[in-house]
Amino acid sequence: MIETRNLRKRYGDVVAVDGISFKVEPGQVLGFLGPNGAGKSTTMKMLAGFLTPSDGSAAICGHDVVESALEAKRLVGYLPEGAPSYGEMSVLGFLEFIADIRGLGGETRRRRLDDAIGRLSLQGVVQQSIDTLSKGFKRRVGLAQAILHDPKVLILDEPTDGLDPNQKYEVRGLIQAMAKDKTIIVSTHILEEVHAVCNRAIIIARGKVLADDTPAALEARSRFHRAVSLSADNANAVRDVLVRIGDVAAVEIDAQDQRVTAFPRAGKAIFGAVVEALKSNGIQVREIALEQGRLDEVFRQITTPSKEAA
Repeated sequence: MIETRNLRKRYGDVVAVDGISFKVEPGQVLGFLGPNGAGKSTTMKMLAGFLTPSDGSAAICGHDVVESALEAKRLVGYLPEGAPSYGEMSVLGFLEFIADIRGLGGETRRRRLDDAIGRLSLQGVVQQSIDTLSKGFKRRVGLAQAILHDPKVLILDEPTDGLDPNQKYEVRGLIQAMAKDKTIIVSTHILEEVHAVCNRAIIIARGKVLADDTPAALEARSRFHRAVSLSADNANAVRDVLVRIGDVAAVEIDAQDQRVTAFPRAGKAIFGAVVEALKSNGIQVREIALEQGRLDEVFRQITTPSKEAA
């Protein structure tokens, strides 16, 4: 559905995107992750046909975004970063305008307008000018125009940026619902977004792809994978007990909240041994959890240049 091959974008001597290659299959929700300035938005703009690649190629459902630009754009719903629109228009007027551009008419037009307005809960503001809306509602209008023509491919650049927790929950639910019959790329720097909606993640930095895997597989790279963390009244006493477990490689106490974390030796599972050691030593815990790994830690490891490379 989406394919890039050695995709590059240069601005003079600055290389914003440097030889990116990937494919996205039907039904996948790809999280496109990276720090600010990594090249995420530039890649999204090239896929959507808003920027011309300097080198390489990109295709939507087999249509090259340069050589068959109109065919590719017909299949794409695009939410740019910031959800730009025409502020003087009413919500309904703007969506009618987008319907005109998309060539929607008759019963299909009415049905698609009703569907987009309903999915984004815009019924109460359709007659308001977009300039009068909150940031959250402006983002909803941007999403509505992106899905109006029922595209096969959705390219969403920071879709929940600026939304409150309830609005984020609603938008993520919408993305999950649409993923059944669409291919979706979600560009974001919000790591919780990956857990919420994505079944695959690409991490880029400095214009290059540095990792491409499932969120769970990326988390497994974390040193917290299979670690056991817990809260108890006497953190030092807990540490003294846990360091004596053979498969425990290290025990750390968080200086801020006194939470204790036991790290396993490579390939070892320690949860059962930790529970048994606490029980046999009569230590009561308030909370205990088996860590799956921490994506934020992996993200930092992957995207932060090493001192040797510097």
